[in-house]
Amino acid sequence: MLDISISYNRYKFLGHEFLTWLWYIIENDIELINSLQQDPVSLVIGNRIVLENKVHDAVESITIKGNDAGLEEGILSLKKGAVVTEINLSYKTGSQEWSFNIKGESLNISSLKTPETGPIEKKQDIEGVVIEKIFLFEKITKLIDSLYKEFIKKRVSNDWSKNIVPAIKKWISLNK
Repeated sequence: MLDISISYNRYKFLGHEFLTWLWYIIENDIELINSLQQDPVSLVIGNRIVLENKVHDAVESITIKGNDAGLEEGILSLKKGAVVTEINLSYKTGSQEWSFNIKGESLNISSLKTPETGPIEKKQDIEGVVIEKIFLFEKITKLIDSLYKEFIKKRVSNDWSKNIVPAIKKWISLNK
């Protein structure tokens, strides 16, 4: 049996590939994301993205942050072989908007900002607000679960190396 830390380090590349694939999908195939959701959604790169590139024995980390930060430096890093290790996403459906970070190595969600819940006017309203907040958290976990499930299906298919990886490489090379 594998030690948990060995497994964690051995398979964290899947999370990094997932986030890199997700960036590609957001830029090129938003319809795939919409097909996985009940309602039309918008998923965009937020104000932070972290990439990592292993050069010989050294690890180079590139962080791009800021509300108006361009992603050109990130594309350049991808051209050099980097992968996305952390990303901030903005998710919208209807009039609701979420913002959150996701780490590739563990798929941990952090800095989650949910839409406003209803006001608490009476003591009896507290339970309803808590349930609503849980529902709003659950929307993001279900989104990530469905995206990761789709990624894994594609990752283990023959289509991955024949079509998807070449398409991602083409996207990277055509971006400036």
